[in-house]
This record gives sequence, structure tokens and C-alpha cells, in this order.
Amino acid sequence: MAADNSGVNSLGSPNPGNPTQPDPSLPLAGLRIIDFTVVFAGPYGTMQLADWGAEVIRVESTTHFASTTRGMLARPALATVQAQTGMGMGMPDSEPGERPWNRSAVFNAHGRNKLGMTVNLRTEEGQEALERLVAVSDGLVENNLPQSMERQGITWERLSKINPKLIMIRMPAFGLDGPYKGYRTWGNHMEAISGHPLIRTYSDLSPEYAPAGVPSDAASGIGSALAFLMGKRYLKRTGKGLLIEAPTAENFVPLLGEFIMDYSMNGRVWTQMGNNHFYLAPHNVYRTQGEDQWVTIACWNEEQWQALCERMRRPELADDPRFCDNESRFKNKAELDAIIGEWVADKHASWVLDQLQIVGVPSGAVINERDAIEDRHLEHRGFFKRMTHPEAGTHKTPMTPFKSMNNPGVGPRRHSPRLGEDNEYVYKQVLGYSDEEYAEFDKKGHIGMDFDPSIP
Repeated sequence: MAADNSGVNSLGSPNPGNPTQPDPSLPLAGLRIIDFTVVFAGPYGTMQLADWGAEVIRVESTTHFASTTRGMLARPALATVQAQTGMGMGMPDSEPGERPWNRSAVFNAHGRNKLGMTVNLRTEEGQEALERLVAVSDGLVENNLPQSMERQGITWERLSKINPKLIMIRMPAFGLDGPYKGYRTWGNHMEAISGHPLIRTYSDLSPEYAPAGVPSDAASGIGSALAFLMGKRYLKRTGKGLLIEAPTAENFVPLLGEFIMDYSMNGRVWTQMGNNHFYLAPHNVYRTQGEDQWVTIACWNEEQWQALCERMRRPELADDPRFCDNESRFKNKAELDAIIGEWVADKHASWVLDQLQIVGVPSGAVINERDAIEDRHLEHRGFFKRMTHPEAGTHKTPMTPFKSMNNPGVGPRRHSPRLGEDNEYVYKQVLGYSDEEYAEFDKKGHIGMDFDPSIP
């Protein structure tokens, strides 16, 4: 897909007015947030705030390419391989286009409703622009290596003097101090140090085969949005700004609470549980009819177990000494799983789901991405909304995880910003630079919609 550059020149956006067209009825309308986030956790958090009406301004540079944020590689010739890969780094139709950084799924998945500006903070005039932006903003969110921010002068000590009412959210991997402060990491590394992947690994596999999903990113993103709102509450009570440190790894550890507590109380370490539970049985995923089709089944009490036995037409299992109570079932869960697996093997996952839900047994079909997009429940809920991006095309995007029943404007409104797309609006209307000053920023290379040719 070719990039659509109509109406865009080197000086910035084709729409110098406020491009997001904010709805004053949105809950966070009137708030402005500076976005220095990268990869997933931080951008996901600022997307929540943008969905609810905040004006979120992404600050980027044409001379620096943040890897895994707008993709892995900037040059079209090199980005071709990236375009054909998974892990969120792919691009529509597996084509990098003229500007791969505007087509990367990993960025467009969490960039909606935001504005995009470019500035080189390694210059004096770039730092002046930053100070102007801080002075007229309500918050700043970043999730970078602490030293990287500090080298650019993005510190609480400096920025709070410029704007004493600023709410600053810092989301380093492991914290702003301590032995891990300088560790460079991705979400799976943070989860490994938190102990999560080893629990999720299957007992018959080596730990290296731990699932690659990283829920800590989404959890941290939601947490950062909440942290900003708590900071605003503090500001309202005291009139003072606030620095909030929200390390991604520490934000995730409480989600493993029962395992942490079990060790602290009983000295017990849980590893390689796969889909098993630490005391319930049955509790597993079972293969059903069709290619790679599965269903989840769990019983939390005796009533559910007896209902499952009735649906399987095996009422005698309820009185079988091996399965007559949860303790017995847990001891004999391998035999139990084999029996349930045999029952579902020639049945469709959705049929099993419906049959068990009718009698109150927790169950669910294991669906893939295609099934999720076509799911009748999500379709009824209007969970996916079509959005058109000038260079990435039209695709379905998830709605916000928080749904406002009486404010339908909350959620996706505008596509993810192309690099530097809103420079003219930000520099002139937000920062107050004149046409001549803006032209000077452009001349010095701060403003643009393309990365410097030196960037791979």
C-alpha cells in the first residue's frame, strides 16, 4: 500500500487546527499530557487517557528511532522482513510502504487519538520547546531506561520547577534506583524476574517454552493511567504536582499474589503449572473436534462437578473414590483429565461450552485471533470499530476496555499519528511559536515526517 502524502508538506500537518477535534463532554477533555512512551506498556496507558478525551502529544525525533515502538527498522528495504513477521511488528499486506514507521502494527495498535510532534532535544532550541510544552501541560508519562530520560534533562527536579502542578508518571522496568535500575529489558524479561513464565510453562516441557504473552505490559499501562488520575486528585487537594514511580515489574508482582503468599507462609514454590490449578480439579484445557480446537473446563465446587458428570452422562464418577471430592480429584487429576478429554474429543468446542454453561459449569472455547474478530458476543457489544489510517488502511480496532454507558464519545476517534503529523498545531497553537520561528525549527531539522537517512 502506497503512502498517501496528499496535502502534507515538510512543515507538518495538513490540518493546522486541533486535529483531534476534542469533544468537550469527554471526561478528560481539557487535560494535556506529554507522551515519551515506548514499546507497549507506556503507549497503552496514554492511549487510555486519550480515549477518555485527554490531549496526548507524542514527542519524537526524526534523528532517533525508538526500536519496537514504530517497528524495528525504518528503511523500507530493511523493514520488508519486519513487515512479514508476527509479534505485533507486522504491517498491512506484509508491505513496509514508503514510511514503514507509520504502518507498524505495534505502534498503530495503541497510538490512536494522540497527536505527534518531532523535536531534537539534543539542541538548545529543542530543550526550550520542551520547557514550553511542560509549562502548558498537565502531565508527562514515560517508560524508558531511567538514564536515557535523565540524559535529556527529563527529570522531576527540573520539570517540576517549570510547572509545579505537573503530574509526572515514570514507568521504568525495575525502578528509579536499586541494582536493576540500569537493566535494559522487554516485558518478557520483567515477567521472568517476577517469576511468571516459570509458573505458566507446561510440566512436560523445558522452561524455555514458556508462553510468549506478556500481560504485564497491559497491566502496567492501565496502572499508569490510574496513577495519573490519582496524581490529579492529589493536585486538586493540595495544589501541588506529583512524581509517581510505577515500575512495570513491581506493578505485575501483585498479580501473582497467591503464589507469593504461599511461599511466604508455607515455603512452597510453584513451577510449570501449565493450565493446571494449584488446588482445583478439573481445571485444564482439552482438545476437541477439529484442527487445534480446545475448550477450557473448571469446577470450583461439588455442585459443578456433579453437573459436569451429568452432562458427560457419567453420573457414577461423582461417587467414584478417585473423584468423590476435590482433594481426591486433585490427586488423580491425570486420570480425570483423560476421561474429560475422551468425552470432548469428538465434540465441537462451542457445543461443549454451551452445554456446560447451561448447567453452571465454568467453560469456554479457546479461540484464535480470527475467532475473536468474528465472535458474536464482541460483535453484539460493538467491541471492534473500523478506523482508517492514511498510510496503513482501514482495519478493526478494539474499543477502550472501559465503556461509558452515557458518553459514547469515549474510545477510538482518530488514527494513530504519523511521525510529526501535528507539528504545526503543536508548535504554533500549543507552544506559541510564530510562523518565522516555526520555519526556523524546520530549517534546523526538528520538524519532519521522515526519519533521518542515517537511521537504519
